[in-house]
Amino acid sequence: PFQSKPLNDLQSHVVRRVLNGSKVLVSASSSFRLSEKMLQNGATMLPPAKHLFKDSHVVQEQIKRKQAKQDFEKQQLQDLAVKHSQRRQKILVVANRLPTKPSKDSEGNWTFTRCSGGLVSCLAGIKNNFDMVWLGWPGIEIAPEDEDFVTAQAMNQNCYPVFLSNHLINEYYNGFSNNVLWPLFHYIMPPFDKGVNECSTSQFEAYKEANAIFTAAILKVYEDDDYVWIHDYHLMMVPKMLRDAKPDCNIGWFCHTPFPSAEIYRTLPWRQEIIESLLHANLLGFHVYDYLRHFLSSCVQLTSLEISAHSVNATSIGGCCVNCATVPIGISPRDFLDALETDEVKASIERLRTQYGGRRVILGIDRLDYMKGIPHKLTAFGHFLDKHPDWASRCVLVQLAVPSRREVPEYQRLQRQVHELVGQVCGRHSSIEFGAPVIYLDQSMSHNDLTALYRVADVALITSLRDGMNLVSYEFVACHNKRDPPGVLILSEFAGAAQSLGAGSIRVNPWNLQETADAIYDALEMPSEERRALHSYAFQYINQHTAQKWAETFLQSLQDACSEFMEIAAEVPPLLPYEELLTDWSESTRRRLIILDLLDCLAPAKKSMRERRPRTQLSKELRNCLETLATSPDTTVVITTDKPRDMMENICWGLPVLQAAEGCTVYRQPGDKVWKSLVEEDAESKEWMEGVEAVFSYFKERTPGSYIEKQEYQYRWCWDNVQLNFGAAQAREVLIHLWSGPLVNSEAEVVVGEKWITVRPHSCSRRDSLERLMKTELGEEELQKLDFVLCFAAVSHRDEDVFEWCQNLIEDKFPSDESASRTDESDSSSVVAATQMSPTAAASGEKPLVSPREELLTPRGPPPAVGPDEPPPDYNWVPTAQRERQERLDNADGSEAVVPQPVFNVADPDEREVRYYGSCYTLSLGMKKTKAQHALPHPYHVQNLIRAMASRVSRPASTIVR
Repeated sequence: PFQSKPLNDLQSHVVRRVLNGSKVLVSASSSFRLSEKMLQNGATMLPPAKHLFKDSHVVQEQIKRKQAKQDFEKQQLQDLAVKHSQRRQKILVVANRLPTKPSKDSEGNWTFTRCSGGLVSCLAGIKNNFDMVWLGWPGIEIAPEDEDFVTAQAMNQNCYPVFLSNHLINEYYNGFSNNVLWPLFHYIMPPFDKGVNECSTSQFEAYKEANAIFTAAILKVYEDDDYVWIHDYHLMMVPKMLRDAKPDCNIGWFCHTPFPSAEIYRTLPWRQEIIESLLHANLLGFHVYDYLRHFLSSCVQLTSLEISAHSVNATSIGGCCVNCATVPIGISPRDFLDALETDEVKASIERLRTQYGGRRVILGIDRLDYMKGIPHKLTAFGHFLDKHPDWASRCVLVQLAVPSRREVPEYQRLQRQVHELVGQVCGRHSSIEFGAPVIYLDQSMSHNDLTALYRVADVALITSLRDGMNLVSYEFVACHNKRDPPGVLILSEFAGAAQSLGAGSIRVNPWNLQETADAIYDALEMPSEERRALHSYAFQYINQHTAQKWAETFLQSLQDACSEFMEIAAEVPPLLPYEELLTDWSESTRRRLIILDLLDCLAPAKKSMRERRPRTQLSKELRNCLETLATSPDTTVVITTDKPRDMMENICWGLPVLQAAEGCTVYRQPGDKVWKSLVEEDAESKEWMEGVEAVFSYFKERTPGSYIEKQEYQYRWCWDNVQLNFGAAQAREVLIHLWSGPLVNSEAEVVVGEKWITVRPHSCSRRDSLERLMKTELGEEELQKLDFVLCFAAVSHRDEDVFEWCQNLIEDKFPSDESASRTDESDSSSVVAATQMSPTAAASGEKPLVSPREELLTPRGPPPAVGPDEPPPDYNWVPTAQRERQERLDNADGSEAVVPQPVFNVADPDEREVRYYGSCYTLSLGMKKTKAQHALPHPYHVQNLIRAMASRVSRPASTIVR
C-alpha cells in the first residue's frame, strides 16, 4: 500500500544502520537496492561489484579496515615468533580413536600397531611447522596397573591415550554417539519406543562424562598458545568444558558428518547444551556450505545470539565470536598413483581383466550401512537390466560391502535385505554362458587390491542417501589418471562430494530408481571424449584439494579465527576495575547516582528466539540488594528499559527506585502508580504515528514471527523470532517504506537496534529523557553534588551518547588535569588502572589490586552471595580479561601509581578551595565496540557487582577531602 519514493539527502544519511549495528549503503538511484550480503563483524554492506569504484568512500573504508587487520595479524605473528622462539607450538589432535592400537600378548608384553590413512595422512603435511600430539581412546580397556606404561609408550609415538572403561564406551560411543547422534545427523529421526528416552538420557550422561575425561587429558598436555583440534560428533561437549578450564585456549572443531537441517536437529532433547558447547570454539569446520548453513539456522532458532553469514557472536553466553568455515576434506592421490606403479597392483589389474573377460565393470564400494543406499543401488541396477537386457551379458556390478556393526539388529536386517536383493537380480538376469551380473563381496579389501579394482572399473556407482563427503569417489578418480578412456563417476547428490565433483560426474537422486538406471546406461554408452572431459575436471580438483591441503586450510582458518577474536577483543572496552569501583562507592560522601537497564543488565533479556517476552523475575536476594542501594543516604537508583511500562511494573514492583520505561519517555516515582511523561508534547509530535503503525502492521502480516510494541510515544517493530536472512531483508524494506512514506516530512527519529526498529519523536533520545528526569527529580543543585555515577546501559548505537552525558556529570565539575587522570574513552583499548585508584589508595602509594585468582566461571542458576569482607571475583573466558590481567600485572610491577594532588584556587592563594574526588563508571555488556568506559561479560557479573555494592553500604564511609 505504500509507494516507494526517492529519499532526500537527510533521509539517505539517516538510513545508514541496519540490523546488529551494521551499516547500510543506500544507493542514490530511485530503486535503492540494498546489498543482501552482510560482511562479518559489522562491516559496511556493499552494493554489487559493478557499482563499486576505487575512490568511493565505502571502498576506501574497506581498504583501511583490511590494512588495519593485516597490520594487526602481522604484529600477532611477530609476537608469537618471539614467544615461541624456544618452543614450537603444538597441535593437539583430539579424536575418538588413537592412530595407534596397543595389544597385550599372553606373556604380558605390549605391542603398538600404527594405523595408516585417515587423519594420519591428512596431517602429515603440517608437521614441519608444528609439533603434534594425538589424544584418543586406544581402542581397548586398559587395566589401571598398565595405564602408566601404555601412556609412556604412546607418548614415544606422540600419542596420549584417554582411558575409558568398556561400560563407558558402550554407553558413550555405541550408545549416544552412534545410536542417537549419528542417525540424527543423517536425517533418521529418533524412535519413540517405551524406554528409549530413559536409555538415551543415561547415555547422554555417559557422553558428558566421557567428554569430561577427554578434556582432563587435554589439560595435561596443553601449553599456552597451543591449538586444539577436536574431531567429529563424539566430542561436541569438549569445547565448553575446555573453554571453562582454559579461557584463552585456541579451539577448533570439525564435523566429518552432515549437519542436519534445523527442523531435524531441533528434535534432539539435548540440542541446547550441545550447540552452546560448540559455540565456545573459535572455529567450526564443515565439509560443504549446506552443513554450515544448517548449523547457523539451528543457532538462529535455538538462541537469540547475533549471527552473520559465517559467524556467531556467542560472548553473551560465555562463548566466542565463532567463525564457521567450509573446508572440504580430500585424499592423498599420490598414495594411489604410486601403488599403480607397483608390480603387485599391475599383476592384479591383468588378472581382473582376464577374469571379467571384456565385460564392463560397474563398481560399488561402501560400508554396509543403511545410509549408503546399497538396496537402492541394487534395485536401480535391476531396473537397468530390465530395460536393457542385452547389457546383462556385457557388464557386471561388483559390490564390495565392508562389514560394520554386525552385532546391531538394524545392520543384521540390512545385510539380509541386501543378500535377498542380490539373489533377486542374479536370479532374473544370470545365464550359464556369462554367469551372474552381480558379484557381491561381504568383506574388506587390502589397499593394493582396492587400487587394482578401481583401475579396472569402467563406472563407479555411489548412491549414498546421506553422506558427509564420501571419499570413494575421490579414490576412483585418482586411480583413473592416464587411463584411456577413463571411467565415469555416478555420484549421489546427497553426498558431500557432489558439491566438489558434481561437474566431473553424473549426479543422481538415489531415491529416483529410474533416474539412476538411466545414469548407468548413459555412463556405459558415454563417448570417450566426454569421459575425458569429466575426468579431467575431477582429477584436477582432487589433485589440488588434497588431504594435506585440507589440514593446512583448516589450521590456517583456525589461526585467523583466533587472531580475529584477539583483534575484536582489542577494540572493546577494558573490563571493569571491580575493586576500584567498590572503593570509590564506599568513599563517596556527597551524592550518588546509579542507572541500570532492566533487561540484559539485571536479568537476561531472552533465553531463546522462541520467547516473545522475557519470562524473568528478579530474585529475592537481588531485590533486597537493590532496595539497600536505593535507601542508602544520598543515593538515587534509576531502572530503565525500552520495554512497555507493564513489564517494568511486573518485574520491579515494590522497589524504592525511579522507574523509567518505554525508552525513558515515561517514569514514575517510588510508590507512585501514576506514570509521568518526559516528552515535550506539541501539536505535531504524534502526527506520524498512524502512518508508522500502518507500515509496521503491513510488515507484521508479511513477516511471520514479528510483532509490534505500541507505546505511548513510540512504536517498535520486532523481528527477533524471525529467520535471520528473511528478517534482515524485511527490516531493510521497513526502513525504506518509513522514510519514503509517513516520515518523509517528519522530524521523528528512526532507531535501528538488534532485530528491532523503533520510531520516536526527535526529542526522545535516552540521553535527553534521562537529563530531563534528573533535572525534574534531583534538580541542578543536587546534580552539582554528584561524586559517584554508575551507568550500566544496554542501548542501541544511536543512544550511546548517554554514556558521555554520565561522564559529563562528573567531569564538568572537576578540573581537566584531574579528569585526565581518569579513564579516557579515547584510550579505552588500554588499562590505566593505576590512575583510577581511590584517593586513599593513591595517597598511600598502594599498587592496583590484582586478585590472585585466575578464573570466574558463570554457572547456571543463582550466583552466590558476596559477603561484606569477601574479595571480589576475577573475570575469565573473555580475552579482554586476559589482556587486562597482564597489563595490570605489568603496571603493578613496573609503574608507579599516579597520586592526584589537591587542587587549589590559584586566583586567591590565601583562600584554598577544597575539591572533592568524583568518579564515573559507564558499562556495557559483552564483547562489542561501544562508547562506554568499561565492559562486563554477563548479567551474572552485574548482579554480583550489585551484591558487593550493597554489602558495603553498612561500612563507614571515610571522608576524603583534598
